[in-house]
Amino acid sequence: MRAVVVTEPGGPAVPVEADVPDPEAGPGHVVLGVVSAGVNRADLLQRQGHYSPPPGTPDWPGLECSGRVLDVGEGVQGWRVGDEACALLSGGGYAEKVAVPAGQLLPVPHGVSLLETAALPEATCTVWSNVFMLAGLRPGETLLVHGGSSGIGTMAIQLARRIGARVAVTAGSAAKLEACARLGAHILVNYHEQDFVDEIRARTGGAGADVVLDNMGAAYLARNVDALATNGRLVVIGLQGGTTAELNLGALLSKRAAVLATSLRARPPDEKAAIVASVVEHVWPLVADGMVRPVIDMTFPLAEAADAHRRMESDHIGKVLLTV
Repeated sequence: MRAVVVTEPGGPAVPVEADVPDPEAGPGHVVLGVVSAGVNRADLLQRQGHYSPPPGTPDWPGLECSGRVLDVGEGVQGWRVGDEACALLSGGGYAEKVAVPAGQLLPVPHGVSLLETAALPEATCTVWSNVFMLAGLRPGETLLVHGGSSGIGTMAIQLARRIGARVAVTAGSAAKLEACARLGAHILVNYHEQDFVDEIRARTGGAGADVVLDNMGAAYLARNVDALATNGRLVVIGLQGGTTAELNLGALLSKRAAVLATSLRARPPDEKAAIVASVVEHVWPLVADGMVRPVIDMTFPLAEAADAHRRMESDHIGKVLLTV
């Protein structure tokens, strides 16, 4: 089959198409014929040599896809050849076929095309597992999302609004903030022009954010703690701003707050399956009712993965997809 491979670390021109072995449906797995694959920040990090795939995962990128079941392995129940599905992957989505643990398959929600569904697994599983399952965002609380116009951000805004939370976002342009506002964000912070700590405090009567979803890591750690409300929860899911920073434990203690850090890719299959099941139960009905939708920025053919990566590194809003 054809896949987009990265033979050496480098810039956007590095990903190229190549022939690779077809996957097999081992016990508990299915093989999907890929229709579309999501492009994520992790794929760019892998291309740059900073984020190796877990053991046993294909070397080529791709953390989510949609497609049709081509083969079913021993012990798999509930899926048959020809079924349409999307999948949360540990890698390998940039290809014509991919083998997936059956517990990481999700049905195609009503009202969403098979192609568009590829934009859902990574964003919904990341947001649901971190903001709701882990941090426990509740109605009436304030969620601060850094990178509000990203695929993760646009999903976080929609899900938080659906449960009755107030949403604050940071983004780097007026166009990105306008997109966040259309999705329902209440507090809009241009991080080039405003200090998000001051803005959050001002717009919450000094209380701060109950939950912060952070993709920056070290660069924002101290200020995120400053922005937290009493009993606040900071969830770090990305390290774009570095890995090491000093933490003022006194500030954390005084607020009875928590700092949580998670990754989704390297979790064992049973943990991913539990997250997927919870997403299907709680998020999929909202998608089927049209209350939550994938935000698609652009689509590119699989052979143009380099251009898709360039788009991810520019002013995209929402998800970038590859089509097979």
